[in-house]
Amino acid sequence: MVVGEFSQETDLLVIGGGPGGYHAAFRAAENGIKTTIVEMMPKLGGVCLHRGCIPSKTFLSMAELLHSAQTSKNMGISFTKPRLQIDGMRSWKAGVVQKLADGLDSQCKRYKVERIRGKARFEDGKTVALESDEVSRIKFRKAIIATGSRSIRLKGIQIDSPLVMTSRGALELERIPKTLLVIGGGYIGLELGQVYASFGSKVTVVEMLPGLLPGADRDLARPLVKRLGEQFEEICVETKVSAMKEAEGGISLEFEGKNPPKAKTFEKVLVSVGRYPNSGELDLEKAGVQVDERGFIKVDKGFKTTSPRIYAIGDVIGDPMLAHKALHEGRVVADIIAGKDAAFEPRAIPAVVFTDPEIAWAGYTQEEAKTENLDIDVKKIPFGASGRAVALGRTDGLAKLIFDKSSKRLIGMGLTGPHVGEMIAEGVLAMEMGAVAYDLASTVHPHPTISEMIGEAAAMLV
Repeated sequence: MVVGEFSQETDLLVIGGGPGGYHAAFRAAENGIKTTIVEMMPKLGGVCLHRGCIPSKTFLSMAELLHSAQTSKNMGISFTKPRLQIDGMRSWKAGVVQKLADGLDSQCKRYKVERIRGKARFEDGKTVALESDEVSRIKFRKAIIATGSRSIRLKGIQIDSPLVMTSRGALELERIPKTLLVIGGGYIGLELGQVYASFGSKVTVVEMLPGLLPGADRDLARPLVKRLGEQFEEICVETKVSAMKEAEGGISLEFEGKNPPKAKTFEKVLVSVGRYPNSGELDLEKAGVQVDERGFIKVDKGFKTTSPRIYAIGDVIGDPMLAHKALHEGRVVADIIAGKDAAFEPRAIPAVVFTDPEIAWAGYTQEEAKTENLDIDVKKIPFGASGRAVALGRTDGLAKLIFDKSSKRLIGMGLTGPHVGEMIAEGVLAMEMGAVAYDLASTVHPHPTISEMIGEAAAMLV
């Protein structure tokens, strides 16, 4: 890339155009701060929009549609076998991404945020050099690092091959392999595994821990595991990959553990074992910005790094590595920089696994409460008690509410079932407002809806 010849100054430089970065930039501009955002990609949106959250949910929507068509015969409605038009599916996904990216361009113009395409490296605590054909150097009064994260590679095992994919490659949907091995039983691996299984691949999952979705309570994960057991060829927990190489017919693998897969060769492999921060190519040491042993940038409660002019937000500062956490941090830090009395102090940050059925939780999980020796009341109700769920033919779910026993205050909520990601916000708001069981039970929920189950579960404690 040609390096630009011009230098310029800005009040606030935002490095990274993902959800955290662009929300910070737009909020800062609303606060009257002259703001410049630097992003390597042609459009804003980051991994989330271009090769993460949005593309995966687009394909998951298609998978859900296919499942509905397959199971509708139970309702007396039959369809012919769907035909997948891969080019059309990719085109629909691209259109979704393009529409949202164009919307961010419009927001940039509306807020008068300058957008520069390039790669930034710190020269010192107040200047970055850019690999860009527009500008060579930017001097800033304040800066926010929002460079996100990338997929972890299996050190010493993962090979460079077009047949070995990260989530980014999987979302290109070049073709549907006959067999697919998913390495990692976290939410990204399961979401994409379910997409490919719905599209026709025979999917096998290997996970080194004793269960899938290790961050979720086992009762919440159980309905999904049951469904995946029907969709996938094999689910192999307490198992890990020890070697891989290209072979005739795909990738040949060796396994260690209690439940190695029957098959040893797969047409394609998806590696989904976590993510690590994009902090290593910024020359942070020149700016006096420190990172921890895992590469995450160290920040205080106000997101200030060890360099007085520089802040950091999102995946690059650590868990939970979620887009909605990053965007809220972006807004808060923009207000802090503007001199407002702002703080990021959520009582609960929701997590959603967009499989089918979905899983969502916020606040304490039951396992976390147990680990901290909290005195709790747990109330659960299956979706079989919901008229709406029965009518939909989707009783494979439950609502679980976790209350502090003495105060009856809600401290955790977990949901499994269709579209529960849309329902978890009620629990988040309840925890933010310090709601007790009576508040949830006495809230009038519309009938017939699945959301009634939240009120019904709370009523069990009133």
